[in-house]
Amino acid sequence: MQLKETQDVLNKFAKYVIQQSRTNLTKGKKNSSKELYNSLDSEVKVSKNSFQLEFLMEQYGIFQDKGVRGAGGVRKTTSKFNRRNNKGKIWKQKGGNSPFSFKEGRKPSVKHFKEWSKRKGLSAYAVRDAVFRQGIKPSMFFTKPFEKAFKNLPKELVQSFALDMETLLETTIKDNLKK
Repeated sequence: MQLKETQDVLNKFAKYVIQQSRTNLTKGKKNSSKELYNSLDSEVKVSKNSFQLEFLMEQYGIFQDKGVRGAGGVRKTTSKFNRRNNKGKIWKQKGGNSPFSFKEGRKPSVKHFKEWSKRKGLSAYAVRDAVFRQGIKPSMFFTKPFEKAFKNLPKELVQSFALDMETLLETTIKDNLKK
């Protein structure tokens, strides 16, 4: 496969992943501020013996994609909607098998929830506490289109660069978390 062909294939791959990721954000109702949606981008660099493909997004995008395991704990019973059990209720965990988790005593800053909470008419402190305790459900908004597009890459490209989907996805994620 020639350099121009390789670059065209990778650009097409990246364009598809970004377009489908944006669609998933919108359909999954995770596009409230459009900040993550608008931040999705890619960079492709191809040379004779290698290529570099980077997917870029807001840092919190990886947590939306992979989810975050909550710290757990017991829910307060002061809510008028939670009258059945006056001794407290265990928080339902949403994070699944995410590689990320909240740790007890290390709540995220309320500043991350202010704008979203304001648009939804909710208390930022209550939202922060719920997210900290329950975690964030994985949306796979990026992972699913990436995996689907990877399966459709030309065999010649995959073989010539000995590509492995898991390694490529993990490297992309790790590199972008460092930025």
